Amino acid sequence: MTIQRMDNVLIVVDDLDAVIAFFVELGMELEGRGPVEGRWVERIIGIDGVRQDVAMLRTPDGHGRIELARFHTPRAISPAPEDAPVNTLGIRRIMFAVDDIEDVVARLRARGAELVGELSRFEDSYRLCYVRGPEGLIVGLAEQLG
Repeated sequence: MTIQRMDNVLIVVDDLDAVIAFFVELGMELEGRGPVEGRWVERIIGIDGVRQDVAMLRTPDGHGRIELARFHTPRAISPAPEDAPVNTLGIRRIMFAVDDIEDVVARLRARGAELVGELSRFEDSYRLCYVRGPEGLIVGLAEQLG
């Protein structure tokens, strides 16, 4: 076997507090948060003079993680507009399985999230939707039926 598991996905953000709050509202748990800098990180990511704040969130089952990073130096570069559509090149969304999709959508909307399209049903298997959260992040939600 060449890999054991997928450990985490990194999302570079500008408003770390807002994005943490969004994912906590979704149901993720904040594992830790703090500054990251020094030669060791510069060597790993290939950027000199890096100074960043990082937060690690995990799914309630403990198997999935999202790492959020806010770069102070050098500043992050924005390659796509904040409201980029789902067919824009690159990682466009993360999908989460949820128990009650309408409740999750309502809670995220209260934090300013918007539906990308509409809540839809796929056969007799799932209710699905995409939600755009802070900084244009797209999160997919899937509620398994039956």
